[in-house]
Amino acid sequence: MIVVHHLNNSRSQRVLWLLEELGIPYQIERYQRDARTMLAPPELKKVHPLGKSPVITDGKRTIAESGLIVEYLVDVHGAGKLAPAAGTEEHLRYKYWLHYAEGSAMPPLLLKLVFDRIESGPMPFFVKPVARAIARQVKQTFISPQINLHLDYLEGQLAHSDWFVGDRFSAADIQLSFPLEAAAMRGGLDASRPRLHDFLQRIHARPAYRRALERGGRYDFAPG
Repeated sequence: MIVVHHLNNSRSQRVLWLLEELGIPYQIERYQRDARTMLAPPELKKVHPLGKSPVITDGKRTIAESGLIVEYLVDVHGAGKLAPAAGTEEHLRYKYWLHYAEGSAMPPLLLKLVFDRIESGPMPFFVKPVARAIARQVKQTFISPQINLHLDYLEGQLAHSDWFVGDRFSAADIQLSFPLEAAAMRGGLDASRPRLHDFLQRIHARPAYRRALERGGRYDFAPG
């Protein structure tokens, strides 16, 4: 039985969604973020030394990293679902998006989260003006342009197809869901990019997505 070590409000929500789409039985072990730091609890280190989510166990195997988890579940348990045939151009594109989601799309969004906290967080009064000025400057000159670059790129990719790997929904769309949901929450993604906005509406309406929310619990990145 596959066990998803599920941290609230995290990337592991899309692992639950993938399992629901594939129709694979699974169990959930739940972990809660520290209310003050928002970090994962130390109990996760008993599963994987880095103590981060997502991580799954499948028998004696422990598998971490979102892209690898998606690949593993599709390749080992997917029975040919949600991925193009190996050796095709579509399969190469599929693999690209699996890596792009975390390797390219997420870093500027994480930087924005960090610098937003620097700008708004408590600090000594004599440091506050300097720290906030630096945070604003970094966001304006580097982080926001990078986020916009990626959002424009992703918007353009949907100009000729409904999904990121042609006309068929795939696990690459699941992998890309988290950076796009994060961008919609805090990175400026809105209806001004209609294709991405429509993409999010369509994935949020999928029955498997809704089932994953019911099983996973609170997930602030989903629509209310």
